[in-house]
Amino acid sequence: MQDDDWFAKEMGDVKPLKAEKRVAIRREDVSALAIKARREAAERESTTDNNPLSDAEVPLLDAHYILEWQGPGVQHGVFRKLKQGAYEPEARLDLHRMTVGRARQEVFSFIQEALSLGLRSLIIVHGKGFSSKVEGAVLKSYLNVWLPQLAPVIAYSSAQPRHGGVGAVYVLLKKSEQKKQENRIKFNRGRVE
Repeated sequence: MQDDDWFAKEMGDVKPLKAEKRVAIRREDVSALAIKARREAAERESTTDNNPLSDAEVPLLDAHYILEWQGPGVQHGVFRKLKQGAYEPEARLDLHRMTVGRARQEVFSFIQEALSLGLRSLIIVHGKGFSSKVEGAVLKSYLNVWLPQLAPVIAYSSAQPRHGGVGAVYVLLKKSEQKKQENRIKFNRGRVE
């Protein structure tokens, strides 16, 4: 018996499965009200972006470039401690495998959330860009432009090797009003005004 005959004999009593009826949605079936609602939602969404971070193209940095920025008014000792990794990161954001657009949103919301929680010392892992298809560290380059654009950020520096080295950055935020008040109470104890 040949293979075709054998196959036909074996499959002789097989019946096709009944397929469920599918509904084809035609463009004409979508109501004008639904289209209007979608358009209004898209317009609202695009106008509510309060993210100040630039999405313009930036010059790419080398993977081994050390990031450093000290805002005005930041004490040199505080900046030195930040660079040495002396401030334990209170929160961490990992940007590996993110697009620039997604990373832009994540960095902005991460900083806003950390600020609302009263956190001061953060770490953002951006990677070294070795798996990138372009020459240079893309996310690192954008972070170098973005972080000074955020008012709560007062300083940042590439991390120590134990925290990711040049593939991560320490970020120092302003003190919240609550922390400032706590420090005033703590250090004015026993003093007469």
